[in-house]
Amino acid sequence: MFSTVLSGAVYGIDSYLAHVEVDLSPGLPCFVMVGNLSSEVKEAGERVRIVLKNSGIQIPPMHIAVNISPGEIRKTGTGFDLPIAVAVLAALGRIPADSIAGRLFLGELSLDGGLKPVRGVLPIMVHAAATGVTRCMVPEENAGEAGAVEVMKVAGAQSFTQVIEYLNLPEDKQEKLLFSGQMALKGDGVSFPGNSRDKKPHSGKGKGGKRLDFAQIQGQEYAKQAALIGAAGFHHMLIIGPPGAGKTMIARRIPTILPPLTREESLEVSSLYSISGKLPKENVLMRERPFLSPHHSISPQALSGGGKVPRPGMVSLAHRGVLFLDELPEFKRQTIDLLRQPLEDKEIQIARSSGFFNYPADVMMVGAMNIATTKLIQCRVEEMPENKAFQGIGKVGYWILVSVAVKWNQSYLALCTSF
Repeated sequence: MFSTVLSGAVYGIDSYLAHVEVDLSPGLPCFVMVGNLSSEVKEAGERVRIVLKNSGIQIPPMHIAVNISPGEIRKTGTGFDLPIAVAVLAALGRIPADSIAGRLFLGELSLDGGLKPVRGVLPIMVHAAATGVTRCMVPEENAGEAGAVEVMKVAGAQSFTQVIEYLNLPEDKQEKLLFSGQMALKGDGVSFPGNSRDKKPHSGKGKGGKRLDFAQIQGQEYAKQAALIGAAGFHHMLIIGPPGAGKTMIARRIPTILPPLTREESLEVSSLYSISGKLPKENVLMRERPFLSPHHSISPQALSGGGKVPRPGMVSLAHRGVLFLDELPEFKRQTIDLLRQPLEDKEIQIARSSGFFNYPADVMMVGAMNIATTKLIQCRVEEMPENKAFQGIGKVGYWILVSVAVKWNQSYLALCTSF
């Protein structure tokens, strides 16, 4: 008895489709899994056994072989639990073959049969739709992500029992139980400021959930002018001034004057957050441009992306948004120099033993630092490196000075621009 179920996974930030093949044959009872699997994928065999038992399904004493192809790609994550369980039931004849044909399955199983959300659902569904797959079944908490793809017909479930019941229904009844949230995301009906004619003011959230807006800044005309110039051209910006002058206040409000995300940009940014498991639960897609402000003690791996198969780092998570480096001289020289190539190429290349990875990094970098000596009053770029505040900034610090630099000196402001 043989069955095949379609699934998918993410390798780096690239998605691919995987085929879960199950063969049941007479022999020594065992559950064998092959296909270049990581430890968490191999553990799916035990989870599937217990879930089937707790769901009232008895597996006959047979030799069960599971293969997940393609074999040259390392399989990671827990999203293969559901497709393996469905493939076993299909091989036993408990599920009609028509119900699983052309349908993508993705989800993690708990021992009581519940379905748990997984990472990377959005980019997997985008890739699946591009290859002609139009049906999927995912955990209910991931149904919103999957439904963001216009052509995808999404069925969300809370438990494995619901999956079995749904797949045994006639096709006309299955259509009535599709996830309804996707209907609001089709075409131009989605509420994206970039797609809507009636554009609303774009604002972010600050501490305590308070809304931020560039209009909240009182005075600081020269600094606001510099921020507008930087936002208009997506130029990098360096703000220099004494503590309490409002450097961080202005930087946090720059995303509110940037052009709103288009649907294509939102899918791109949301895919990165979905892979990292940081997609907000209250929003199906990212509507606002990211604003990230890492601590100065951040490691180079956390900034660029780390791991044997690296996940997106802070510079990639800030893609299409603002990367704010407060107290710029406090960052390690090695960490700052790492940003030079991503800022120029708008992508970051990471080499690991598992391969080479290209991650997007089209960010507007905003740095802030304090004045150390009175030489900055002259506002001459060629004299700035002589100041102690610039020691340790490295190539990136000098490079962003040719974009937009703003200097505070107590009672007045000086604006330095060079393009």
